[in-house]
Amino acid sequence: MSMEVSTIIQMLLVVFLIASAIGVSVTRNLFIAVIVFMGYSSIMAIIWVFLQSPDLAITEAAVGAGVDSVLFFLTLKKVHALKGTREG
Repeated sequence: MSMEVSTIIQMLLVVFLIASAIGVSVTRNLFIAVIVFMGYSSIMAIIWVFLQSPDLAITEAAVGAGVDSVLFFLTLKKVHALKGTREG
């Protein structure tokens, strides 16, 4: 009674998804939180592909890992949360 490779990969993705969600919640470094959130969105896009929803996968990859991350980085820069961005 062996599990299919696809099922094992899906289970690993769910474990990584939960771990990244917890990681974003408990980290105190905002830069690391944004990086982990990008990973969360990428994993979620792969899960959507496994669920045979390519339109949601493309949207998650573009918005979740792309646009959201850029907006978060710009926000961190604007509030001077990144090193080297403090003026004056």
